[in-house]
Amino acid sequence: MLVCSIVTGNSQVPDYELADTIELTTAEQVRAIADPLRTTILGLLHERAATVTELATAVKRPKSTVAHHVKVLADAGILRVVRTRKVRAIEERFYGRAARAFYVGLGRQGGKLPEDFNDFEVAAEESRTAYDEGQLRSFIRHARIPEDRAGEFWRGVHDLIQTFDNLPRAGDTTYGFTVGLYPIVDYPTLPPAADED
Repeated sequence: MLVCSIVTGNSQVPDYELADTIELTTAEQVRAIADPLRTTILGLLHERAATVTELATAVKRPKSTVAHHVKVLADAGILRVVRTRKVRAIEERFYGRAARAFYVGLGRQGGKLPEDFNDFEVAAEESRTAYDEGQLRSFIRHARIPEDRAGEFWRGVHDLIQTFDNLPRAGDTTYGFTVGLYPIVDYPTLPPAADED
């Protein structure tokens, strides 16, 4: 979600065209978004398009480090140059997201995620302070349902994710939103009900 500083009422809107969603179809693309620093860069670019220098300042990392990570994301088709400007004799590039949201669709690649892809590990680290301060809102539920119902439920979750992604970037606090749906192999189940007489 690239939202630039053009403001309409209370909401910010992008200053260029971008797709709503892009399917990530290769392990390389998934690896590109799995790195915590690259995830942070993508999050910052929800606010507005930014230069490598601005991103480096925001994440307090060397410009060369940030430039490397921006290149990885751009090579994967996740970031793109959305505009340029001349600063003295140098052309400065502003990067933006290629889409508001990315989803993993590795069906063509055998359906396997890279082993180092784990949004929950990132979420656990990010949420530690909120947990310590009693500000972490979370829940876990379990339901024994058919696979097609799980897919139907996940499509509804995807709509909720898009709603969250499309919120105007305003306010003083950044919130993380993590969801997951996964099969559990050894979860207990009740035996079939006995016939009652």
